[in-house]
Amino acid sequence: MNADLGQLLAEVGAVLLDFDGPVCSIFAGYPAPQVAAELVDVLRRNGIDVPPDLASEPDPLEVLRRTGTTSDHSAMRAVEDALCAAERLAVETAEPTPYGREVIVAARQAGMPVAVVSNNSAGAVTAYLASHRLAMHVSPVVGRAYADPGRMKPNPAPIRQAARAVGESPGRCVLIGDSLADIDGARAAGTLVVGYANRPAKVDRFLAAGADVVVTSMREIADVLVERPST
Repeated sequence: MNADLGQLLAEVGAVLLDFDGPVCSIFAGYPAPQVAAELVDVLRRNGIDVPPDLASEPDPLEVLRRTGTTSDHSAMRAVEDALCAAERLAVETAEPTPYGREVIVAARQAGMPVAVVSNNSAGAVTAYLASHRLAMHVSPVVGRAYADPGRMKPNPAPIRQAARAVGESPGRCVLIGDSLADIDGARAAGTLVVGYANRPAKVDRFLAAGADVVVTSMREIADVLVERPST
């Protein structure tokens, strides 16, 4: 057992999970670069001059962020709507993360509330949880603010919102995430943070960014939670 992980999980009262990474790979069957290209097409149809670097951007969330820097609110809403629709389609072929389900179930069996805090849309997250029989274990789902990408993580607001909803102070919550946005957002929100390094290169980056603990498999977290006494 990772002693640091065991100590951390013994000190918290709630688990906050990022969605794409710790729970599933949302774009496993509907590749993110394809979605990003479709969003770029939406921009063009709305009369937005798309620079070359944005035209080749493979991350749909980054396309959304970049769109948020424009003053064209109509285009912003069009891209948001298109991304929400794509995410709802993507979750139908999303690939569950090994031991992601076990983390959720073990936390609930230990008496801990579990929330999802995601830069994906709440509708897509909720649909995935329902189809994988996890909805009864997770509440709330805090998804992306509509057409307001500046409020996505690393903005700490959605993390603090989730902490309030589960009735715990931020310092009594742990966020489990697989991106620097998760690490930075958790630090700003005042929560503890476990970095899920699903690629080896992430380990050092997460530690340098201030993650309290870094794991390379969700099984490490599940194994600790299974041994935690119920509250």
